[in-house]
Amino acid sequence: MSLCDRAINVVGAGLAGALLAVLLARRGLPVNLYERRPDPRRAQSERGRSINLALAARGIRALERAGMMERIRPLLIPMRGRMVHSPSGETQLQPYGQREDEVIYSVSRADLNRLLIEEAARHPRVCLRFRQTCLAALPEAGTLRLHDDVSGSECHVPMAPTIATDGAGSAVRSSLARAGHISVREERLDHDYKELTIPAREAHYAMEPHALHVWPRGGFMLIALPNIDHSFTATLFLARSGPDSFGSLLGGDRLRTLFQSQFADAARLMPHLLEEFMSHPQGQLGTVYAHPWHIGGEVLLLADAAHAIVPFHGQGMNAAFEDCLVFDGLLDRHDDWEALFTQFERSRLPNTTAIAQMALENYVEMRDTVRDPTYLRRKALAMELERRFPGRFIPRYSMVMFHPEISYAEALRRGEAQERILEELDGRDAAGSVDLDLAQKLIADRLG
Repeated sequence: MSLCDRAINVVGAGLAGALLAVLLARRGLPVNLYERRPDPRRAQSERGRSINLALAARGIRALERAGMMERIRPLLIPMRGRMVHSPSGETQLQPYGQREDEVIYSVSRADLNRLLIEEAARHPRVCLRFRQTCLAALPEAGTLRLHDDVSGSECHVPMAPTIATDGAGSAVRSSLARAGHISVREERLDHDYKELTIPAREAHYAMEPHALHVWPRGGFMLIALPNIDHSFTATLFLARSGPDSFGSLLGGDRLRTLFQSQFADAARLMPHLLEEFMSHPQGQLGTVYAHPWHIGGEVLLLADAAHAIVPFHGQGMNAAFEDCLVFDGLLDRHDDWEALFTQFERSRLPNTTAIAQMALENYVEMRDTVRDPTYLRRKALAMELERRFPGRFIPRYSMVMFHPEISYAEALRRGEAQERILEELDGRDAAGSVDLDLAQKLIADRLG
């Protein structure tokens, strides 16, 4: 089927779906964009269900392709590093990088989604349809089954081509799996989360705004990201059951005890802690592995619908936006949907598998390792090697966040090799010097 024969269905007008619709429309392709929620330009966003987002270089590159960055910049707050809070209340800033531009940006999911929807609506070739719940994708019938939540009626629309961007709980993916078209494995993390708030204090930020705040406590943690209204969105990550878990916090007294003993400095800044904890939903976390991502040239899973990950590397949105960028680039090299879908999956699968692994590893780092002396020593050593051997030794975190020209899979491969180099070089003398000759040899042998 030619790419111009029929309008493209995009199921899910979240961040990835809205951006993809913009990119497709900029090419002159007609798009039907379906979304089960109300129009975010008119409806209030849900509270308590969205972890604050961190925009990094991969996402920025995709938004630049869509011509959106100038409109989005006012929403962004630069974060230069992690502000680590010890149990005693002491803080230490651990910079993400060592250059002025090596920052990530806190951004409101709702505000960003709204801007992307507004941009999609500006294109006459995009037809936006809200309150439309996709019930199933039916390849054997060649249709999508939709429910109009306003009228209560159901309809079937031609499916090919359909791109499912309907998130980690994708209805399209679930229907394809039920019908035996694809296999899906969902690995749920044994930790859940709740979103809380640190409000502004007399119209000012209650803490340093240009940092991602983290209270690492081994088996659990609290984080907080700044908002443009001078508040912070805080997220508590706890095991579902056991001691110091959501299951153990059955009353207000236990919650107060946990926060006073583990997050005392944050607790003083959270006047609505108990109310929010009791009223906000307990969110789940997990990783989705699907195979294949597409059925012929009829339907394709993209972004979280294909490869949802845990949020601990700040790359869920960035990986989704990179999906959109890669897909847009492949449009130049293919004239039928099946070849395009096949090449997209072949290109992205190794990279999304790699970032899923790194995101899980980063959870351990954030909740515990950031306080470990060995971690801190090797982090300093990695930055020294980056200064001494620029372009050849780049810390893994920097490759992921600041170097979109390096794929996730390559960042994982190089990161593992670099970790072995750091282990070998970690026998410094008392003065803290680095054996530069050995470092140069190891880097040349293992990194090229």
